[in-house]
Amino acid sequence: MDTDNEEVAMKESRRRERQTALENSDSDIGLCGWLLVSLSILLMLVTLPVSVWMCIKIVKEYERAIIFRLGRILRGGAKGPGLFFILPCTDSFINVDMRTITFDIPPQEVLTKDSVTVSVDGVVYYRVQNATLAVANITNADAATRLLAQTTLRNVLGTKNLAEILSDREEIAHSMQSTLDDATDDWGIKVERVEIKDVKLPLQLQRAMAAEAEASREARAKVIAAEGEMNASRALKEASLVIAESPSALQLRYLQTLNTIAAEKNSTIIFPLPLEMMQGFIKH
Repeated sequence: MDTDNEEVAMKESRRRERQTALENSDSDIGLCGWLLVSLSILLMLVTLPVSVWMCIKIVKEYERAIIFRLGRILRGGAKGPGLFFILPCTDSFINVDMRTITFDIPPQEVLTKDSVTVSVDGVVYYRVQNATLAVANITNADAATRLLAQTTLRNVLGTKNLAEILSDREEIAHSMQSTLDDATDDWGIKVERVEIKDVKLPLQLQRAMAAEAEASREARAKVIAAEGEMNASRALKEASLVIAESPSALQLRYLQTLNTIAAEKNSTIIFPLPLEMMQGFIKH
């Protein structure tokens, strides 16, 4: 736990250092830059109140604005939500959506560790955690995250065999999330969740697995039936010993059998007779 906390603290420290390096102060624009900024302020004052509508901007609650002054990120980082002020001619800004973004990973043909080709797709949830890094460090953070998710899915599944892919989806998703989160940290992206949606097997492999499962079930059924026959034979043996001790018990068993047959409304009833009754007819 302490190690994990230290890693998180180190990542946060590195992120802050990168953001501080990107947020250059206004003094870095030089003498010519200050001259242009002064002219921009003068132009704004001369054209009041019309220039107010060009200088005041609004960003929504879920957005942040990165302001560039003469091509440099303005000190203070992302602005918003709400109102913010820019200078005409020298300032420009980019809006960054901070909401969680969801996208489907297209089905990827993956060769598993045990040389089985499967088609796997998934879904990734991520959001922009640092708007400054997302704008300054990469051209298109969304497209880069999508491509990286596809590559990571193939790389992670390539180290697993088919049984692990089918049974350990949560572990695979957690491994993908950790890998993506570490890779996109420099882009200001936070990967919140990764899920494996579906694993499609080749039709021939599905039939082979179905046949194997059916054979296994049939084998277990035969073993259970054999155990039942063995237990039934033992019970019959014990019953025969009990009936042999009392001849009248056999007659009661006959009557109980007749009662059971009669309850089913059968048209033909076979009534067993004791062999002792047939002894006289055999002698004559």
